[in-house]
Amino acid sequence: MRIIAGTAKGMRLKTPRGKEVRPTSDRVREALFSIIGRHLAGAVFLDLYAGSGAVGIEALSRGAVKSLFVENKRENTMLIKENLAKAGLSEKAVLIKDDTEKAILKLGRQNIKAGLVFLDPPYSFTGLNELINKIIAGRIVEQHGLVIVEHSYHNRQWADDFPEARQKRYGDTCLTFIKPGSLT
Repeated sequence: MRIIAGTAKGMRLKTPRGKEVRPTSDRVREALFSIIGRHLAGAVFLDLYAGSGAVGIEALSRGAVKSLFVENKRENTMLIKENLAKAGLSEKAVLIKDDTEKAILKLGRQNIKAGLVFLDPPYSFTGLNELINKIIAGRIVEQHGLVIVEHSYHNRQWADDFPEARQKRYGDTCLTFIKPGSLT
């Protein structure tokens, strides 16, 4: 896996071993950043379920001013630290080792806001509606920001609860884009 564009273009990233983590493919990352590219300059990017940190690092490489990485596995947080250091982007990053739902509550209490919130939970995760509603209720996404969910194409019906949601399919992977400002 490598960084596709920006200041760290071409840098190879270390990824977690095993099948527990499913890194976002280069193809899906390229599509994602093609869609959100104009929103990146000067944005704070929140990468939930960060894994290797590839998506948040790509955001920094392409112009985000800060990326917050939320990951609950120690081994993965160490990989993210290594990848950030290798890319020379550590100073623009905040690494939060915590459960995603607890981190959302803490970020909300600290009045942390992100222009782009990306979440890539395990494909078997069934609580997407509740999690997105916690993100919106916690006010951690800016008024005109975006919540982006990477999920299995076969698990897309949850998005019906968000009438403004837009979905793009890439094989078995689906990206769903939600504008929280349109829900309030």
